[in-house]
Amino acid sequence: MKFHRRDRRDDPGIDMAPLIDVVFLLLIFFMVTTTFNRESELKIVLPKAQASEAAKPQNPLTLTIDRHGNYYLNGRELVNTRSDTLFRALQQAKAERGDKLPLIVRADANTPYQSVVTAMDVAGQLGISRLSIATDKPAQAH
Repeated sequence: MKFHRRDRRDDPGIDMAPLIDVVFLLLIFFMVTTTFNRESELKIVLPKAQASEAAKPQNPLTLTIDRHGNYYLNGRELVNTRSDTLFRALQQAKAERGDKLPLIVRADANTPYQSVVTAMDVAGQLGISRLSIATDKPAQAH
């Protein structure tokens, strides 16, 4: 009886190329379908105050002013720093939310004083009487 001899080159093996292709396709699929959350809050340094915190109003409108005097209404930047633009934006927000609109002004400690005064003036022109200015408590010295 004659036995067939096997060469080492004929050994069955696992071909890794298709497996690597599938892994790369899965990687691309997950990279494309992943949603990235780009919520970022405007970084401002609030001024310090000793007064105790008042009760926070329900669903307030937040006007943020950065150190350069740019206005952000509920996180959305206004196109410019003119008072009529701020007036229209606050007027539209007031129409959407109602007359008893609480407004919180969050101004950076280094913002120009005129920007804060302009914001308060525009709020007064619109009849927004529930206005508060956000501050941070100073660090306790021990």
